[in-house]
Amino acid sequence: MIENFFKRSNWTDITVTFVFVLLGILLILRPDVMISVLSILLGAVFIIIGFLKLVDYFTSEDKEDYLLTMALIFVIIGTIVILCPSIISNLFSIALGIWIISAGLRNFQITLIWKEVKSAYWTTALVFSILTILGGIVILVNTTLAVRMIGSIITIYAVLDIITKIIFMKKIEDYLKD
Repeated sequence: MIENFFKRSNWTDITVTFVFVLLGILLILRPDVMISVLSILLGAVFIIIGFLKLVDYFTSEDKEDYLLTMALIFVIIGTIVILCPSIISNLFSIALGIWIISAGLRNFQITLIWKEVKSAYWTTALVFSILTILGGIVILVNTTLAVRMIGSIITIYAVLDIITKIIFMKKIEDYLKD
């Protein structure tokens, strides 16, 4: 009985993961279109939240001014996101680029410590930290590359997740016997 539950659950998970594979591939092949679609969806979510806050404001007995303010802020942000999808992609690229650069700088600091303790690997670590920093700079400059990179990561993760779930389903009887 529990074996059937796990198998059904895994097939559902695999189906959802295939959607992520498709999303990743679309991000790789059509990054501009996908950013526009995601911006429209995100903007719609903000507008819906704003509308719900507005309903809360008008239906509550105590007129809380912050609800009206929040409603207007969410509607304005949603409208901006829908009308200017490049804002979302630029903010995303900036955040990702800064994160990668900071990781490279942390690795660079560790490399200097390795040099002081006379580790044989410090030059290799130095090269990788510099490459990481340069990669972050490239992502800051090239938004499309950042979106394609995220698409590649999503696709690879989803494929590995599917493989893991299929292996688990084949081995479920062995797991349940123990």
